[in-house]
Amino acid sequence: MLQTPQKTIVLIGPTYPYRGGNALFMSHLYEALEPHFRVHFINYTLLYPSLLFPGTTQYDQSQAMTKQIPSERLLSSVNPLSWLRVARRVRELQPDLVVFDWWNPFFGPSHYAISRLLGEEFQSKILFITENVISHEARAIDTILTKLGLRNAASFLTLSSQVAEDVKVFAHGKPIYRSELPVFGDFYAQTSLQRSKDEAKQGFGFAADDDVLLFFGYVRKYKGLDILLRAMPTIVRENPRVKLLIAGEFYDDPKPYHDLIRELALEPHVKMINRFIPNEEVAAFYAASDVVILPYRSATQSGILGIAYGFERPVIITNVGGLAESVDEGKTGFVVQPESPEALVVAVRTFYALRPTTDFAAHVRLRAHSNAFAHIHELFATIISNEA
Repeated sequence: MLQTPQKTIVLIGPTYPYRGGNALFMSHLYEALEPHFRVHFINYTLLYPSLLFPGTTQYDQSQAMTKQIPSERLLSSVNPLSWLRVARRVRELQPDLVVFDWWNPFFGPSHYAISRLLGEEFQSKILFITENVISHEARAIDTILTKLGLRNAASFLTLSSQVAEDVKVFAHGKPIYRSELPVFGDFYAQTSLQRSKDEAKQGFGFAADDDVLLFFGYVRKYKGLDILLRAMPTIVRENPRVKLLIAGEFYDDPKPYHDLIRELALEPHVKMINRFIPNEEVAAFYAASDVVILPYRSATQSGILGIAYGFERPVIITNVGGLAESVDEGKTGFVVQPESPEALVVAVRTFYALRPTTDFAAHVRLRAHSNAFAHIHELFATIISNEA
């Protein structure tokens, strides 16, 4: 009996040595597809010019790294000669599907040029994974760059219904497929020193009977940390044992946040760690926490939510973008209105009131088990078949 030849997929996006949610997602995607397809990964030689990157480094400096995906580092976001090299390499590989990872209009010129240079032979084989359509802090030019970058897509894959709606403006009737972000906790658990809850709390200077709220990830205005801080005085007044653990590098000026903590007299109740959290340390933050809070002003979906579920932690999120799609109210977390400290107060109060009688971890495990990403290889087989 003749076997059907294995299909070939080229992924174009970031992976190790780059850090961050996009690189982690694409690494998980490679691992999900590789057992079922021939997968080639084209990585960046330059992601962002250093002048445009708000953090300390674009590179993953973790000591523990399990997702060192094999890749060819060919693509510079700002060098047109590299765009020619990438297009030539893709044509050499003769893939059945070319997949671009899209999350920021900055990459519009490079993505447009490469997809255009591939020519008519690949016109029906170009899939754009749109993690975001336009960035959270968009400018007028971002719409122009997004139209340019997505122009040659034959189809789109989105990770939330909100992004699926957003991309319709640019899709012009082209197919839009749906999946979701994976649950990331297993990755971090493998790379981290496992600690008990009490040990983790002690490591951050908390008492064993403290109740710990976690804000995790890099800090920008749209993440809403200031809104959570304004909720804290009431939360602490109602439950003096509450501590807020803030972990992540500030991409904004941290001074206004420190000033707000002093103004609200929150110093005894807030611990702030302003730096990138390497893989081997991640588990300790989730082990110490009771619930993860995402008080975002805007969002599409969030890798932080996937990490929280991986560590069986419930979440308190704002009803923005596609975040609410991933939360079962009162079971895996709570959804509140955005930009409302009062709503966060109510959600925290409700969580601790229900905790003695609600097995949040069991509900989170059930939700994580149904994650659509587990079947993404089947979706890719469908996409290839539809675009053949």
